[in-house]
Amino acid sequence: MARRAEANNRLDDAARAGWLYYVAGRTQDEIASAMGISRQSAQRLVSLAVAEKLIKVRLDHPIAACLELAERLKEKFELAHVDVVPTDPASTSTTVGIAEAGAVEIERWLKSADPIVLAVGTGRTLKAAIDQLPPMECPQHRIVSLTGNIGPDGSAAYYNVIFSMADAVKARHFPMPLPVLVSSADERELLHRQDLVQFALKLGLEANVAFVGVGELGPDAPLCVDGFLAREEMERLISTGAVGEICGWMFDQDGQLLKDVISERVASVPLPSRDTATVIGLAKGKRKYAAIHGALKGRMINGLITDESTAEYLLGL
Repeated sequence: MARRAEANNRLDDAARAGWLYYVAGRTQDEIASAMGISRQSAQRLVSLAVAEKLIKVRLDHPIAACLELAERLKEKFELAHVDVVPTDPASTSTTVGIAEAGAVEIERWLKSADPIVLAVGTGRTLKAAIDQLPPMECPQHRIVSLTGNIGPDGSAAYYNVIFSMADAVKARHFPMPLPVLVSSADERELLHRQDLVQFALKLGLEANVAFVGVGELGPDAPLCVDGFLAREEMERLISTGAVGEICGWMFDQDGQLLKDVISERVASVPLPSRDTATVIGLAKGKRKYAAIHGALKGRMINGLITDESTAEYLLGL
C-alpha cells in the first residue's frame, strides 16, 4: 500500500510539473522553485508526465492538418519522405507551395557534409523549386540530369533545370546532352554509346536522391505542349492505359512502365533504384491525381511533396 501511495504521489507530482510546463508555460527552473525540488527532478517529472501519457498536446494551427496528412501518406504508401503544404482554393498555380517546399528539401540534401549524387528531372514545378534555391557552395556534391537538355528542334529545353541549378549551386553538374525523346530505339542505342552520355547514365543510377516532376498525360500535357509528342501519339498512349510520365517514362494506373514504341524512344536515365535512393516527386492538382497515384502505387517514387487536397484524394482511394 505504501509503495502504491508513493507511486500515486509521484504521478501527482508529474501531472503538476506537466501542467506547469505545457499549460502554464513555466520553465524547468520555475517549476523546480514552485515545487521545492531540483531542476533535474523537475525535468524528470515533466518527462514522466509525457511517458505516462498524462499530457495530450494539440497543435492549434492549420499546418497541423498537413503534418497529419503527411504521416498518413507515409504510412499508406511506405514512403521515405512526405511533405504536405496547405491548399489555396483561390490559386490556379500548379507550383505555388510545393515549389517552396521542394526548394527547402533540396537545400537540406545539399547541406550534407558527405558527398552525394543528386539527380534532377525536368518540368515546370521542379524549375520553380530550383529558382527558389539560395546561392550555395557544394563542391563535394555531383548533380546530374536524368533527362535530356535539348528540345525537339535542337534548342535548349526551357524546363530542364540543370543549367538553372548551376547558376545557384556551385557543384559539379552533369547535363544529359540529348532530347527527352529521340526518333527511334536504334537512335537511342547509338546515342547512349557516347562517352559523355555513358557517364551521365552511370552517375544517375548512383544517385542518393532524385527530385522529379510527375506529369499528367493529355493534349495539354507538357510533352505535347513542348512539341515532344504529336496529338495522335498522345491519344494512342492514353488508349493503351497510360496515365502519367516521369522524365518521359510512361506508366499506367498501377505504376507499371509501358512497353510501347514511344517508350523505346525515351532517352532519359532510368530512375534510380528506390531501394538505394530517395526519389521525390513534386506534384499536385486534380489533373495529376491519376499520375501521382500510379507513381506511388508502382513505387516509381518513394517520396512526395504535394498539397492538402491531393493528399486527401490519395488517402481516400
